[in-house]
Amino acid sequence: MPRTKKNPDFEASLGELEQLVNRMEQGDMPLADALQAFEQGIALTRDCQAILDQAEQKVRQLVEKDGELQTVPFQEREDS
Repeated sequence: MPRTKKNPDFEASLGELEQLVNRMEQGDMPLADALQAFEQGIALTRDCQAILDQAEQKVRQLVEKDGELQTVPFQEREDS
């Protein structure tokens, strides 16, 4: 599924950002292309940050009790 403004995918956005950074680090991009790539990188970074913020908010809602955040330890799976 292609990334859209309404439904960005974290892994796809991060992968695209990594590829963009790798291309820019090679240093052989013309200035205009580098600026365009930088703008695209900023947009991808914002998409990733928004997704992480939403995930953090969801986790907080899941562990909140009586208006206070509660520490909830992870339980290890027992293999039978």
